[in-house]
Amino acid sequence: MRTRTRLLLTVCLMVAAVVPATAQHPEDAGAPAVLSMQERANVVNTWLQERLDTVLPALMRRENVDMWIVSAREYNEDPVIETMLPATWMAARRRTMLVFYDRGPNDGVERLAISRYDVGELFPSAWDPDEQPDQWARLAQIVSERDPASIALNTSETFALADGMTTSEMSQLEAALSETYRERIVSGEALAIGWLETRTTSEHAAYRHINRLAHAIIAEGLSEAVIQPGITTTEDVAWWYRERIRDLNLTAWFHPSVSVQRANAEGEDGDFSSDSGPTVIQPGDLVHMDLGITYLRLNTDTQRNAYVLRPGETSAPEGVQDALRQANRVQDLLTDQFATGRSGNAILSDALAAADDENLDATIYTHPIGYHGHGAGPTIGLWDQQDGVPGWGDYPLYANTAHSIELNVAVSIPEWGGQEILMKVEEDAFFDGDAVTYHDGRQTELYLIPRQQ
Repeated sequence: MRTRTRLLLTVCLMVAAVVPATAQHPEDAGAPAVLSMQERANVVNTWLQERLDTVLPALMRRENVDMWIVSAREYNEDPVIETMLPATWMAARRRTMLVFYDRGPNDGVERLAISRYDVGELFPSAWDPDEQPDQWARLAQIVSERDPASIALNTSETFALADGMTTSEMSQLEAALSETYRERIVSGEALAIGWLETRTTSEHAAYRHINRLAHAIIAEGLSEAVIQPGITTTEDVAWWYRERIRDLNLTAWFHPSVSVQRANAEGEDGDFSSDSGPTVIQPGDLVHMDLGITYLRLNTDTQRNAYVLRPGETSAPEGVQDALRQANRVQDLLTDQFATGRSGNAILSDALAAADDENLDATIYTHPIGYHGHGAGPTIGLWDQQDGVPGWGDYPLYANTAHSIELNVAVSIPEWGGQEILMKVEEDAFFDGDAVTYHDGRQTELYLIPRQQ
């Protein structure tokens, strides 16, 4: 444990030293460092032990659950079990069962694997097939010996991420348990969402670095190093992002998107379900991009904007700059509504009302982020559901969670003859229970192509 702690401290110090705290843009200091695969595995495993020792017991006691069983088969993994496997495990093996039993504050949560072998160093095997050939029967023995008052399983009608218990797994588990224990089964929805959404101090510290990586990639793509006006298409830039992410030994959790808005052209209608196709980027274009990377099992989701200067211009039209300022204002109005225990729908309603009071034509579609891009936790609007989102939006906001502050504002541009544009922004942020802070700042000025000295 001491070795792992020293390793984590070393990694955090290295992360902090990569980019000076005074740098306003990642491109000013170069892209942050990326750890080797072996170093990443060590960090992931250290974080996993920290989470199992701290996050898990707190959640089980918060939800008053005595036992939590997470079971999945190879290549059909429960979303939760994927985050609990050692870094060197790419999938569950055969059938992997993880059992958590809360023995109380003094003895802590017991962790077992009903598996032929240990699941890494954190889940010792509790099954010897030579003594009990039936894996399900061994699980039933474990349950009976501990006699839990409640048994949580990952089932949920609302959240896919908490619904990892398949029909066949459920039927075999219920058949193995006696009626006494079948009657004690409860939904593990709140446990699953809580596990996935909660960020530890170590993860929060590293998230700034991960977002700086994303921001550095974005800034490079929205520059003359990649975009040659009159030649480069939006599709070219999207694929450049894919290649650049891969070159850095990272992965994207969705295909990047790049689009343009320009004077004397039809504005965007806000229907994000369609793709306008490749467009040649021209001087005078407002270029928008959306990108998300995965690193150390955590995801980013960022949207930023650039303006392509016309000959003789040194800045974007004031109307376009003001559109970004309006989007920033809506971000503030939204994050001002964050408070522990409030539902996503309540936050959405009050934020939209505050925006309307200031005559800001806003659409809000903010979501949690973490182990998954569209992560576990409260949904704060969908682009096509501004009156609230049943189920997803009813979930309460908890402290120590990360969120993609995603929205747009419709603005008429005087320099474009009053043409309306959508200024779309998205930045990752952390809620500590009292306030929201952006992991690595937010865009308050448009990128310019070419950059101005």
